[in-house]
Amino acid sequence: MPNIKSQKKRDRQNKTRTLRNRALKSKIKQTYKQFLQSVEAKDAQEAQKNMSLLYKALDKAAKRNLIHANFVANRKSGAAKKLSAIQS
Repeated sequence: MPNIKSQKKRDRQNKTRTLRNRALKSKIKQTYKQFLQSVEAKDAQEAQKNMSLLYKALDKAAKRNLIHANFVANRKSGAAKKLSAIQS
């Protein structure tokens, strides 16, 4: 238990940030799974919608340095390839 006032505040901030980061990472995983399900179902419109949501979540996480930019690029590229495969 910290005795210093600034350390108590830092602990509160870290808790808040940890929860926010965990929620965003969970959102990325959830939207990616939904995207893959729509690709497997060969539903191009649903996949397009889910890909848009996935891009948004990935970009938001990369902007906050929560995940690496190369991870974002790889996920986006893979999603685009999967979507184009079912559209053609």
